[in-house]
Amino acid sequence: MKKIALGLSTVALALAAANSQAGEVEVLHWWTSGSEATAINVLKKEMEDAGNTWKDFAVAGGGGESAMTVLKSRAIAGNPPAAAQIKGPTIQEWGDLGFLANIDDVAKAGHWDQILPPVVSKVMKYDGHYVAAPVNVHRVNWLWANPDVFRKAGASIPTTWDQFFVAADKIKKAGFTPLAHGGQAWQDATLFEAIALSEGTDFYKAAFIDLDDDAIKGPKMIDALTTFKKMRQYVDPGFSGRDWNVATSMVINGKAAMQVMGDWAKGEFTSAGKKPGIDYICVPAPGTSGQYTFNIDSMAMFQVDSEDTQKAQKDLARLILEPTFQEAFNLAKGSIPVRLGMPRDKFDTCADSSMDAFNAASASGDLLPSMAHGMSVNSMVQGAMFDVITNFFNTEDMTAEQAADKLSRAVKASL
Repeated sequence: MKKIALGLSTVALALAAANSQAGEVEVLHWWTSGSEATAINVLKKEMEDAGNTWKDFAVAGGGGESAMTVLKSRAIAGNPPAAAQIKGPTIQEWGDLGFLANIDDVAKAGHWDQILPPVVSKVMKYDGHYVAAPVNVHRVNWLWANPDVFRKAGASIPTTWDQFFVAADKIKKAGFTPLAHGGQAWQDATLFEAIALSEGTDFYKAAFIDLDDDAIKGPKMIDALTTFKKMRQYVDPGFSGRDWNVATSMVINGKAAMQVMGDWAKGEFTSAGKKPGIDYICVPAPGTSGQYTFNIDSMAMFQVDSEDTQKAQKDLARLILEPTFQEAFNLAKGSIPVRLGMPRDKFDTCADSSMDAFNAASASGDLLPSMAHGMSVNSMVQGAMFDVITNFFNTEDMTAEQAADKLSRAVKASL
């Protein structure tokens, strides 16, 4: 099933990776917005300073679907890049296919088992061996708000979904778009996931980690779907196909009041020179203050023949976990360092809040992998959920009960 999920033929396994130029490392990623480009350039510079050649292979698309399509075709052709941005269970799928390189020597020298939270290090290993380097930790369940729009509308920042709708009605009446949103499947899933999370940690685990059918088609899922569908009346008519960073700019520029999005959105505020607590507000998505859905970006290393490229790969893995990169990258990206014990003095209040919430949620059992961002389920299940969620959001006459039933059947079919 995993082989089907990746769409890779077994014939591809016999193909050797093409030789790269000496010391060159080709890196496939989907960090293409302004703040993301700034962040990835930090790593590019560090690699070049270490004497390596960086070959950038950026594929636009905030959810990474386009990048994964390109990666599959390159792997089938026997010419995968040296490193690729891969996340969550997908790392295991590529490991099963025999494409990933062992980087245990780098991890041992860098004490990765000690400097990484166990929930992170586990994801970076295949069959007990490190095959990927974690870059950062994103909190997904954030609400971003423009306080000036709220003031003009006479509305208050919501902490529950009921309060959200009260505020949204006032904002809409005042002539602003209440919710900045992009009509792409992964963005729909990000919004829906935050709503489902507010139904409780136990429900979230059952539905999006354990894939329990009773939870998927049960009353809490129907409640979440009902709330999600109600959101449709608070987005603007031009939302279809909009990229996430364009939606963020609507909040930055005062055209919209709120956006439910991971903290990569903060990178756009930072890039625009905006200050947290003054120009924008960052709070947990309504009803999820004690919970933390995480998205961990990582670079998986693919098997290559060239010894020079292998050395460059190891330099890449080593540099990713160095404090210098962890600080500079995450300051630009909006995320928090994945390395434990990092100084906080250069990070803003949103990042500080995220670090505190990460630690607290880890201790309480409320630290949860994001379904919408490929951390909790494999690509087949995620795709099945995406199809139902986005179809429901855009189909006026589909009921929440019908959508829950479709979700149940879609997940069963993908297992």
